[in-house]
Amino acid sequence: MAAKEGLPDKLPLTQLLLDDQNPRLASTLTTHPAQEELVRILWEDMAVDEVALSIAANGFYAHEPLIVIRKSQKYVVVEGNRRLAAVLLLTDANLRKRVGATDLPPISQKLAKDLQTLPVSIHGSRQDLWAYLGFRHINGTKPWDSFSKAQYVARLREQYKIPLKEIARRIGDRHSTVLRFYNGYVVLQQAEKSAAFDRADRVRNRFFFSHLYTAVDQPEFRRFIGLRGGEELKSSPVPRTKLRELRDLMVWLYGSQSRNIPPTIRSQNPDLNYLREVVGNPSSLASLRRGSSLQRAYEMSIGDDRRFREALTLAKEELQDVKATVTTGYKGERDLQELMGDVSLLVESIQTDMKSVAQRRLARPRTR
Repeated sequence: MAAKEGLPDKLPLTQLLLDDQNPRLASTLTTHPAQEELVRILWEDMAVDEVALSIAANGFYAHEPLIVIRKSQKYVVVEGNRRLAAVLLLTDANLRKRVGATDLPPISQKLAKDLQTLPVSIHGSRQDLWAYLGFRHINGTKPWDSFSKAQYVARLREQYKIPLKEIARRIGDRHSTVLRFYNGYVVLQQAEKSAAFDRADRVRNRFFFSHLYTAVDQPEFRRFIGLRGGEELKSSPVPRTKLRELRDLMVWLYGSQSRNIPPTIRSQNPDLNYLREVVGNPSSLASLRRGSSLQRAYEMSIGDDRRFREALTLAKEELQDVKATVTTGYKGERDLQELMGDVSLLVESIQTDMKSVAQRRLARPRTR
């Protein structure tokens, strides 16, 4: 008997397919790989071993069915790909060898037989499930990485024509997260299409998409790459005259393996804030492009008065930490006593210089 749409039922393992459009794999996949390749990617990158060990010990929880949609004579699993990959590995020794999952425990013949059919909930299409998947993985209990979220939002907006405000409302987003994801994704698409940026050419293994969508949300970066208009960006929003700036920004964020350029942004805080100041100052921006470090370019951008205030504030905070830990962290070392003496002399010298500057300013004749 055919299963009724949306109601739990069971399907043979041989009728279930892993999803090559799985948003969880968005930052990994560039093509539509075969089923075995999907198993390998899930095993290597998505901690399938944890799921497999749980199933080997406890069986497959019938109350948590796979969410599937029909594809010809089979069914694509749109929710539960890690669990399906785990079952495929547990029940196929040859697949384990080919994928490299050789440390999984053997399972009993009874469990192997039980796993030949799995509980499923059958639905008509991906579009029928978008609100459920969006809440679960964008704003809910089992979040995807930020790029997977952004790609899913873009699919809803561009393929299903669902307004961003509606997406945000249906998944409970009250912080413009959906809008920020989408705008970052739109800029990334243009960078890959028109600004000679290749995501696969980045230096780090992980793609830190949050760097980009955070930058696209800030006025200094928006001016730098020429973003204008309303909140929601249209396709190819960066003007052609600003494609060089877009390319520079992407390299600063992610580096380039082929050009042997490391990313300027090592961590979002404070480096992205430093870069924001730099791109808004022509002199410091020119210095960064000439090869100066981000720290040096940032210091040029904020000026000596702000730099002095920030450095003095930081020094006070650090000395407060020293004071708080002196009774527990200091063991009587003589070299640390000498170091503290140097700090005291430096503080006295700074105080003397500050008094001298203040006196000179008071002595200046006032102009009318």
